[in-house]
Amino acid sequence: MAKKPSAGRSAGSERIDLAISGGTALILDDADTVIADALVAIRRGRIVEVGPRRRMERRYRARRTIRAEGQLVLPGLINAHTHVAMTLLRGVKDDVELMTWLTKYMFPLEARFATREFVRWGALLACWEMIASGTTTFADGYFFEEEVAKAADESGLRAFPGQGILDVPTPDAKTAAEGLVRAETLLSGWAGHPRVTPSLFPHSCYMVGPQTLRETAALAARYDAPILTHLSESAGELAMVRERYGTTPVRHLARLNILDGRWTAAHAVVVDEEEIALLADAGVGVVHCAESNMKLASGAAPLAKMLAAGIPVGLGTDGAASNNDLDLFGEMGSVARLHKVVTLDPTAAPARQVLRLATRGSAAALHRERELGSLESGKRADVIAIDISGPNALPLFDPYSHLVYSAHASSIRTTVVEGRVLMENRRVRTLDTAAIARAASRYGRRISAAVKPQQSSSPEASAPKRP
Repeated sequence: MAKKPSAGRSAGSERIDLAISGGTALILDDADTVIADALVAIRRGRIVEVGPRRRMERRYRARRTIRAEGQLVLPGLINAHTHVAMTLLRGVKDDVELMTWLTKYMFPLEARFATREFVRWGALLACWEMIASGTTTFADGYFFEEEVAKAADESGLRAFPGQGILDVPTPDAKTAAEGLVRAETLLSGWAGHPRVTPSLFPHSCYMVGPQTLRETAALAARYDAPILTHLSESAGELAMVRERYGTTPVRHLARLNILDGRWTAAHAVVVDEEEIALLADAGVGVVHCAESNMKLASGAAPLAKMLAAGIPVGLGTDGAASNNDLDLFGEMGSVARLHKVVTLDPTAAPARQVLRLATRGSAAALHRERELGSLESGKRADVIAIDISGPNALPLFDPYSHLVYSAHASSIRTTVVEGRVLMENRRVRTLDTAAIARAASRYGRRISAAVKPQQSSSPEASAPKRP
């Protein structure tokens, strides 16, 4: 019996750092190329080439090879909107509408617990969850975002940490001016990092006034930094903005003349056709957060209309306090099913389109489509491999259908970011998961002790002040 070639050795003469060999590769290029028995060649953090394994082995010699037989190999998923530290508030309060959830539960708990240490451990917990579920990039908005940047750096994930900017006191800034100073420190301190793109997170039109929004946009222009925000998430938000400014959130930002291709807006649930056109014309990316919007009864974003208008739309989980997980495989299944129900059209949001939303779509929504979202030559080597030998994958007629409708995040075997192996054979290699689990348990006990008396407080007592 012939011996298999040892890992990292082949007949090729061109050196590469890593080969992912033997799986079925979904390139997610314009042609939706699928290559059976493929080899993904990676060098210096980028994809060199993807092609049939036998041909590729004649050309390339890998320092290290990961075998992926019986697996689908695809670009890593991109979570384009979340709040990673809120993993420590997972399930603390469910089954209430958005404004009640925010004002009565989240804001008071954050005021008490959201310290630098809280953000660090919550972010590390989220990084563990995302690595294990096939997410390789995430965009975040919260407080103490330097801790999120550090967690991403430590874990090996790619991240867009957005420093929270609000016109009310926050856990890390008493004023908006202080928040802008913190934001500039983040932008300057992390500039040039290969995986961490420091960003700005003006929370929303109802928590950030016009002057602060203008100052945020000016700061973003100076540093060419992304701006992440919540926009038109619910009818309650629209009522607040209309009462205050006499218009809707999208029109309000358009009147301020600050919308451009740096902006990525989460939700866009309650938008009309004129607002969709405003977002498209300004080059704003939109992140669809179906599960969070369903759970908080905010509604369903008009996905088909936004895509038809040319808006780059990606997927996000939102924070684990309102989802309650960071699993983009579950999110994809929810998106595909939700839009069939709301349109009464079984052809709406087909599996192939939804997988693109979680990869190329999210990359485009974050204005990074040239670097991320597919397994094309020259792009960043963010790659995942998912096992298809389990009963939920048999028989497998269509890999896109499987990934959206029946795949489990727990079937992810390998996660690679920038050519670095973060997880192999389900073992996370970059994090001390035992220490993270202990820290999460400690916070769970502390928060549980605080929730019961906090639940008796009135929503009015905890409501945010108007900027």
